[in-house]
Parts: sequence; C-alpha cells; structure tokens
Amino acid sequence: MEEKIVYFEASGIDNTEETLRLAAERAEARGIKTIVLASTRGETARMAMERYEGTGIKMVVVPHQYGFGESQRFPPELIKELEEKGHRVHFGTMLFHTDNFYGERAPTIMANVYRSFCQGMKVCAEILMMAADAGCIPIGEQVIAVTGTGRGADTSVVAIASTSTKFSDFHITEIICKPFQTRNFTPPPPGQGSPPPPPRRQ
Repeated sequence: MEEKIVYFEASGIDNTEETLRLAAERAEARGIKTIVLASTRGETARMAMERYEGTGIKMVVVPHQYGFGESQRFPPELIKELEEKGHRVHFGTMLFHTDNFYGERAPTIMANVYRSFCQGMKVCAEILMMAADAGCIPIGEQVIAVTGTGRGADTSVVAIASTSTKFSDFHITEIICKPFQTRNFTPPPPGQGSPPPPPRRQ
C-alpha cells in the first residue's frame, strides 16, 4: 500500500486551506465522516465549516479548556452556528497540558514525544482522546484530526479513536500532512545551552 504525505516547508496559518482540503480528500477516500479539529479563536473552525458544507463530514471542534488563559477566546456565537449545522464543540481538559497534581510527569513526557514529530501531532493525539473521553467520537473507529502550530492548521492524521483510559487502543494509522520543519526555534551555538521549548498549543 502506498499513500502520499504532504510536508509543508514552513509551519503555520498559511497551510490552513490546504490542510483542510487534504483532510477532506482523505476522509472521502477512507469513508470517514468525522473530523476532530483544534480551534482556539474560531477562525479555523469557521473555515472548515464552510469548506465541509454539503460533504457529509461532521466536526468535533476542540478549543482551549476554560481557565487556560485569562478568558475563553472561542466565540459563543460560533458555537451556536456550528451546532445548528450538526457539528459539536467540546471544551475538555487538555490531557497533555501540564503534569497532574500529584507531580507525575507522564503528561509532559507524552507531549514532548509527540512534539518530536511536530507541535500539531501532540495536539492531534490530545484532542482525539479528549473527544473520545467526552463521547463525541465513536471509539474504535477511524477518524481524522486537524491541528496546527500556533494559528491555523498544518497537521492532519487518520487515527483509531480511543479514550485516554485505554491509551493502548489509540493508534495513529496515517499521516496526511505535517510541517517538514518540526522545530520553531533556532538552536544556540554549541556550548551555549539548550534551545527553548516549542510553544504550547495555540
């Protein structure tokens, strides 16, 4: 079996339209009807809503959880508009955001492992399990995730959905697209310390 992976030369918002197109193309090829999409301010969700109109694709949009910043940036009016078109918006706990109250470092370690592919890959795994935990997507079935680096979308995968409590049943089966450059910073000269960590999910 052969399948194409698209690598974007640079990460970020300029890849949004192409990422949404590639995700829809793969969804049609695989008979997938559910796309889980990360959107903080609603811009990517609105673009996706308009692009997927009439395709039969239903989205689960996952913004930042409440309390992540000083205020929730996802527009309330867009929630209503998405739901009227048959999509869902889920505000859940970001599983890989911080270590838990007991000091275990598993969430941070997992986040950094996924970031070795790219920032969006971490968010793909995170929002898919968040959506499954909330009963928003069918467990054990193929779904597509669309995420990005900072603003917009530049990463998409096909995955077998599972909850965070059954992590061993969660599988990313295909990479649709991702940034070729996975680091968003310039390493310092040798001997001058470690580079800063990549930005958190935006």
